[in-house]
Amino acid sequence: MNVNLYGGLNMKRIVETEEGSGFEGALGTKISLWCGIYIYTGILSGVSEDSVELSEPMVVYETGDLVSGPWKDAQKLPSPWRIIKSSIESWGPAKC
Repeated sequence: MNVNLYGGLNMKRIVETEEGSGFEGALGTKISLWCGIYIYTGILSGVSEDSVELSEPMVVYETGDLVSGPWKDAQKLPSPWRIIKSSIESWGPAKC
């Protein structure tokens, strides 16, 4: 039996690659970026190798209910606003 530390027994996986997935697939949509300290939200208007660009950007200081309604406290930022990809912990569609 061949065992490795990361997957137990040798494991085969299904791998699918989609063109236009990830940040590129979200261009033109409202997203939220959860970074180390701050949450940024806005329309994803640009993607480069090392950063993303938001138009109509806001920094979120207090979220409120995460599944409905507006942000409890979000302040507008100058547009466009750029965020370094390596600082993004998670991201997804904006709640409003």
